[in-house]
Amino acid sequence: MSDSALGFARANARWIGAGALMALCSGFGQTYFISIFAGNIRADFGLSHGGWGALYASGTLASAAVMLWAGGLADRFRLRGLGSAVLLGLAVACCAMALASQVWMLPFVVFLLRLFGQGMASHVAMIAMARWFAANRGKAIAFAAFGFSVGEALLPIVFVALMGIAAWQSLWFLCAGLLVAATVLLRHLLRSERQPQSYAESDSSHGLEGRHWTRREALQSRAFWLLAPALFAPSCFVTAFFFQQVHVAEAKGVAHLALVALFPLYTGLSVAAMFATGWAVDRFGTARLLPFYQMPMALGFCALAGFGGLTGIALAMGLMALTTGANAPLPAAVMADLFGTRHLGAIKAVATAIMVLGSAVGPILSGVLIDAGLAFPAQGWGIAVVFVGVSLALVPLARRLRAPLAVAL
Repeated sequence: MSDSALGFARANARWIGAGALMALCSGFGQTYFISIFAGNIRADFGLSHGGWGALYASGTLASAAVMLWAGGLADRFRLRGLGSAVLLGLAVACCAMALASQVWMLPFVVFLLRLFGQGMASHVAMIAMARWFAANRGKAIAFAAFGFSVGEALLPIVFVALMGIAAWQSLWFLCAGLLVAATVLLRHLLRSERQPQSYAESDSSHGLEGRHWTRREALQSRAFWLLAPALFAPSCFVTAFFFQQVHVAEAKGVAHLALVALFPLYTGLSVAAMFATGWAVDRFGTARLLPFYQMPMALGFCALAGFGGLTGIALAMGLMALTTGANAPLPAAVMADLFGTRHLGAIKAVATAIMVLGSAVGPILSGVLIDAGLAFPAQGWGIAVVFVGVSLALVPLARRLRAPLAVAL
């Protein structure tokens, strides 16, 4: 990491730290965390892979629908207030998971976890970075997104270990306590926000054609829908991988804890890719990176399907991590370049809803196929084809970004 990047991080540590804290706390509502309890939930509630996947998908789909409205709140409220409300809402959701005693409660609990965790906590963190920073937007998003990586690396392995000494329900109360503490820290970090006039014209970055696009205009453009598959596919299939991690370990003949022990490898590579992408966005722009960043994901699912044992899982996770890391700074920067930052919260709310939708489809689709006899690793061949198609769809959008004075798509 260059001295200039470290200097930038030090100078803006308070605000970047707030974004990273929100990103980290989103982990309690992310699939990679919820799924470590999948075996306990299925056993206690008598659910099959497909049954749990269906319940999970229903709650996640509902959260995607609400995100279309809730995401726009990031354009109206500052991170200190909105972020605090989101973290406290996520704490309530964790308590609800700990207290759930009937199957019918699970979709409502999942809805709350996904809305406040994967949805709003992630959303407001990235919107704040994209709005607060212009020339160093890629670096700011990458540093804040480091919180996602810390969560991926630490939360699963810590809580899998804790499951050996405590009931799984009690661990959700621990999560709630940690979120309350995080709320106090967030409010301390944001005693003052970086740009008090960040919503003014002079402090906003314009999009294509030198203007700020409304959500309606963005959704009517071809550019947004060319980007949409790149938002949907990683969320769908990476979520499916983490959601089915217990099954993947069984299918590959390895212990679940051995698979979870690979998470730091996944995180380390995703962090490296994230910072490299953030630097490259600021240095080269988004257009040069866009058509290629999803290809490692295709190779990763080929490795999952084609190689056996822990080696195959490690290779798959390593390749998947390259796209996951790039996926943190790149789409947010692309949307700011395309549509400007004044209405970015409302526009990115749709993007977040698409990602949440993908995270709903992945578990139920993979669960149904597993119940039908097709193990998740074998599904990797078809998933790889999807990512190749997604990469091809990004080519015309990259061309458009190279010619910003042309008529918008």
